[in-house]
Amino acid sequence: MAAEVFQNQSVHLGSGSDGTEDSDSSAEREQTNSSESDGNIPKRTRLTRASLRLSQSSQDTPDVKRVGDHDESPPLTPTGNAPSSESELDISSPNASHDESVTKDPALRDSDKDLSHRPKRRRCHETYNFNMKCPTPGCNSLGHLTGKHERHFAVSGCPLYHNLSADECKVKASTREKHEEESKVQEESNRHATRHQMPTSKQTRYKEQVTEMRKGRNSGLPKEQKEKYMEHRQSHGNTREPLLENITSEYDLELFRKAQARASEDLEKLRIQGQITEGSNMIKTILFGRYELDTWYHSPYPEEYARLGRLYVCEFCLKYMKSQTILRRHMAKCVWKHPPGDEVYRKGAISVFEVDGKKNKIYCQNLCLLAKLFLDHKTLYYDVEPFLFYVMTEADNTGCHLVGYFSKEKNSFLNYNVSCILTMPQYMRQGFGKMLIDFSYLLSKVEEKVGSPERPLSDLGLISYRSYWKEVLLRYMYNFQGKEISIKEISQETAVNPVDIVSTLQSLQMLKYWKGKHLVLKRQDLIDEWKAKETKRGSNNKTIDPSSLKWTPPKGT
Repeated sequence: MAAEVFQNQSVHLGSGSDGTEDSDSSAEREQTNSSESDGNIPKRTRLTRASLRLSQSSQDTPDVKRVGDHDESPPLTPTGNAPSSESELDISSPNASHDESVTKDPALRDSDKDLSHRPKRRRCHETYNFNMKCPTPGCNSLGHLTGKHERHFAVSGCPLYHNLSADECKVKASTREKHEEESKVQEESNRHATRHQMPTSKQTRYKEQVTEMRKGRNSGLPKEQKEKYMEHRQSHGNTREPLLENITSEYDLELFRKAQARASEDLEKLRIQGQITEGSNMIKTILFGRYELDTWYHSPYPEEYARLGRLYVCEFCLKYMKSQTILRRHMAKCVWKHPPGDEVYRKGAISVFEVDGKKNKIYCQNLCLLAKLFLDHKTLYYDVEPFLFYVMTEADNTGCHLVGYFSKEKNSFLNYNVSCILTMPQYMRQGFGKMLIDFSYLLSKVEEKVGSPERPLSDLGLISYRSYWKEVLLRYMYNFQGKEISIKEISQETAVNPVDIVSTLQSLQMLKYWKGKHLVLKRQDLIDEWKAKETKRGSNNKTIDPSSLKWTPPKGT
């Protein structure tokens, strides 16, 4: 089994849903006032994406704009709630009426049949709107950060905002393409090489060069440069990106620039596909309990809510509203203090609720819409009935607050134990993500199955899972006293798929090929390093206690 070659992938897929609004009709008629304040509302903490993701990923996610010409979210029913069945949804293509609106020349009507083989003209989404302008002051909308487009209409693709010119962006683009081609050639030459060999001399030299470049990144800025940066900041404020040269190493800065260009190119593709436009219909912040959260991605909330820019969400029932007044009135009468469904785990303040997507459809749809604000590759929002949702909460005297969740198919043909997983931004980097992953494998153990997350994984998801698999394997090695290790035995004891075990061993350089056999090396240095970190964390380490689980596998779902 270990002799096969396995490969990791890195994107995310999940299930999805729709949402509802507050039913207080008198309150809904009030105008939205994003600056409205109330003395009784507790002070909220503002969380930004940069403060949560900078240490894990160099990707910069610019502002995403929502579709203005065609709303791809299901329409609300006449009652104002989310559709109660799939038959109420209008799933017609947004491009369905484009060709019908094109006036034909009378002279060509008789020859329509002869021209039927020609491709239809696509309008709206694949053409630039030259009436639009980049919001950056002084920008003429020419050029693009990626160097591949002639015009831009958003800050994410504006060369001027990034303190560059259009020509500089083109030069950088050609340099990146050249490096990518060289990398592809190198990968092709190493395709048939042994995957478990030691790093080559070229790789070792490159690593040394990177280490050398990074030595002076924390040395600080000279006084003249600091004054220059402050002057730039005072002159342009938030309309320009801060000067980044000499703040970190050239290597890290170039990685950041590549991530910016890649994100801008992804947004341009979404714009061409019609999934986003240059309008302002994107939810930029949400008020969720005591927190004000900056969103990361577009989520298909109804048009009347998305265009507001700010959304007010009940942290218990997850209904979304247009203003703080509506939210305050809703909270006064909302009886929910925890997610619906069965509480299957409780230890201390941490609880996990099992929510059936068929029995609690609206809640699960709202949960998926909320999750899409922080997940890039989530594609399903409304068909939640085939899924079970395991919602983790932290309790206090006001109720059970949403920490995160994962969903899984009721009947997975490939034994996936996770379809979509999310930790709320205010709880990231506190160990809750690893707890959710550990809980999913605990359920697999109870089911006597070997589980694995559904592919592809998101970037943050891949980082979290690799960290979890590494910890599981090192703990197993630490407690192992035998002489021969079987990947099959590791899989049966940990419920981790053998594919994931092999890929983790390869990344740790603990799997070697010698004399026609694969050998697992017990690297004591890694084990000692893991044990030292485990001891340092002590009793504060957040873990799942199997004895606190009160759950039996569902049958006939």
